Amino acid sequence: MKKVLIIGGGISGLTAGIFAQKNGFESVILEKHHTLGGECTGWDRQGYHVDGCIHWLIGTKEGTPINELWKTVGALGEDVKIHHHESFLTYEHEDGQQVHLYRDLERLKASWLEISPEDKEAIEEFCNTIEKLHSFEIPVGKPMDMMNPIEKIKLMLSMKDAGAVLQKYGKIGLTDFAKNFKHPALRGILETFLPDGYSASMVFFALAGFTKGQASVPAGGSKALAMRMKERYLSLGGKIEPNCEVLELEIEEDKVKKALCANGKSFTADYFIAAIDANFFFEKLLKSKYPDPQFQKRFQNSDVYPVPSELRISIGYEGVPSDVPRTLRFPVVSPFLVNGKTMDRLQLTNYDYEPDFAPEGKTLFSVTINQFNDDYEAWDNLSKEKEVYRKEKERIGREVVKAIANRFPEMDGKLKVLDVATPKTFERYCNSYRGGIIAFAPTLESKAMDHSGKVKGLKNIQLSGQWLQGTGGLPPALITGKASVMRLCKKGKISFKQ
Repeated sequence: MKKVLIIGGGISGLTAGIFAQKNGFESVILEKHHTLGGECTGWDRQGYHVDGCIHWLIGTKEGTPINELWKTVGALGEDVKIHHHESFLTYEHEDGQQVHLYRDLERLKASWLEISPEDKEAIEEFCNTIEKLHSFEIPVGKPMDMMNPIEKIKLMLSMKDAGAVLQKYGKIGLTDFAKNFKHPALRGILETFLPDGYSASMVFFALAGFTKGQASVPAGGSKALAMRMKERYLSLGGKIEPNCEVLELEIEEDKVKKALCANGKSFTADYFIAAIDANFFFEKLLKSKYPDPQFQKRFQNSDVYPVPSELRISIGYEGVPSDVPRTLRFPVVSPFLVNGKTMDRLQLTNYDYEPDFAPEGKTLFSVTINQFNDDYEAWDNLSKEKEVYRKEKERIGREVVKAIANRFPEMDGKLKVLDVATPKTFERYCNSYRGGIIAFAPTLESKAMDHSGKVKGLKNIQLSGQWLQGTGGLPPALITGKASVMRLCKKGKISFKQ
């Protein structure tokens, strides 16, 4: 029996482990942290549970290929309730006008037409484009490098609608796209949907998934999903080594021989799958000796290929709100600064649908603030002085509480900061490059990544995870984890088992 050593116990590593066990390999997962899941995680603070990852999980629509894959790895199943929230986002304009991105596409269209009848043509085109993408399914079968020419042609044909949308909107920024709408509130929700510089096409793909029921939230959130996958892996006979961070690889000629860990342990194997941060893999474990042109291009051009991170401010509320939507973007009465940038609008997530996330009669809120290149630099400098770093997090927490209380006066005096996670938090716990929570952002100048994970010059190790595909996130982690084992099966002339 061939042995596979999987470095990293996030979603990609767990998926690789599950398929390794299903296909007759002996596998061991080495995880830096005491808890598996990587960035798909959550943590407890003052009686509350902070969900650290899932905004919307792509793959919640029954009968779709990616839904079946999530079920195969144990993340979803008949016993897992799915929360299908009615609105993706509620945007509140400065004049109090609310704009909703409803799950029901006809309701979305009707509500926008009610706000601005004069935008009828633009609204109809917007909704028709979203509906057109309902035909798009994320490919979860063979990776491109294992397809024959006929399979590649079939894949391209299946993605024709997606290709048409990308061709039309892929090089249009959100601010420019929003100019198609006359009403300021409709322009506002589009301009602020994603950070400046993102392609407008991302709005259509996000809302297509949501309106077709393919983007919802599994009950229990991120950590519960990862723990279900962990149990599936263990049930198949897999082994886990927690608190076991790999710091070095012993390489002889063109093969990895051994993984050396911070706790003094070492492990040998026939094959290695690095289900970890790509920069850490190439720069630290491989000591920059096996450079990859695709990744080098991206790491060296951060303006074109920014790595998104976030500030996640978790708030406990002593009450249960009656009029706060699941996700609300609202104007701040007294704007404040974060890394020199004015915060005049905040995005609040209300977790009242998860009663276990808060003590009885209370509610968990979170506010997320996008962070990019210069933000990371600012936090990196602050973190060198622990007291300065702590005080800045406390200041931001106070400003967020003040902003929420101004918007909802009935909450004044009933809000408290539970936790403030910064890009340095994600870097510290997950070795994530510049605190990245997803891979390279799709800007107007960027090109999508589609990497096999193979390392030129090494025969028995491959990279896996969200960094290999598109904008990253949980679906690419899932898909590439499976693909890694498919490649091992091909190498060993083993018939791959789903």
